[in-house]
Amino acid sequence: MTSIAAITLEVDDRAAAEQFYATAFGLGSQLRLRAAEGPTAGFRGFSLALTVSQPADVVSLVDGALAAGAVSLKPVAKSFWGYGGVVQAPDGAIWKIATSAKKDTGPATGTIDEKVLLLGVEDVKATKRFYVEQGLTVAKSFGGKYAEFTADSPDQFKLALYKRAALAKEVGVADDGSGSHRIALTSSAATAFTDLDGYSWEASSLASAHPATDQG
Repeated sequence: MTSIAAITLEVDDRAAAEQFYATAFGLGSQLRLRAAEGPTAGFRGFSLALTVSQPADVVSLVDGALAAGAVSLKPVAKSFWGYGGVVQAPDGAIWKIATSAKKDTGPATGTIDEKVLLLGVEDVKATKRFYVEQGLTVAKSFGGKYAEFTADSPDQFKLALYKRAALAKEVGVADDGSGSHRIALTSSAATAFTDLDGYSWEASSLASAHPATDQG
């Protein structure tokens, strides 16, 4: 295993989720959907981040998500690090859309420069070691606060680790939660496994039984 091949979100209403994601982000085959099997409550422990090139693209993506049925967790705003906002999709998944730029250089293009899955974990150092043992390569590491792994191509989601409480604060929700994470990750590994915080990874042969939705 070297990186994330696909992400599967488990949802209560698959038809509604398909409609939302077809409209909101257009991520194609890397984002899959299937019916949820387990209950969940509160923060699910993860968020997904889309990095774009300028504020106009942040506004465009956030407005599109809100129009498609998402709710705002953090309104789009300028900060010392750039410009961004956080929304929660109708299925409950949390998405952050951001840019490091503070000024526009042209009209919105809709281009997503980088996609990151952030897993909230109890011990960043221990979980980082676990994933290195699974074959991932560390791209960035900041002690016990944050770690990021390389992806095989720019089009793939990167995997990153963040302290659970810090991630919840970052996206604007309480850090308490229980039940299913409502997410499964696909790798090229021949066998499935579960990490130290209960996030499930599936072999690509298993994930193929849940084909990607048509998201345009």
